[in-house]
Amino acid sequence: MSDFVICINNRSNPASLILGKVYHRLPDPEVEAHNMLRVIDEDKSEAEGYLYPASMFAPIELPEVAERALKAADVSVR
Repeated sequence: MSDFVICINNRSNPASLILGKVYHRLPDPEVEAHNMLRVIDEDKSEAEGYLYPASMFAPIELPEVAERALKAADVSVR
């Protein structure tokens, strides 16, 4: 799965997630086995990210230059 996902449903967490925003997904096979994803959300206070249902996101492929820039900055973008 891609390192980045886009929020497609924020109804249960509108303060933490912005619809249409790209978020950095942190690999976590254990939680992904339960259809959850670990992402860095708007709070950004938890370096290990927060867990959300995978159905709230769609994986996206970014151009390599964009992916490198986002990983280097370690931030989410809109």
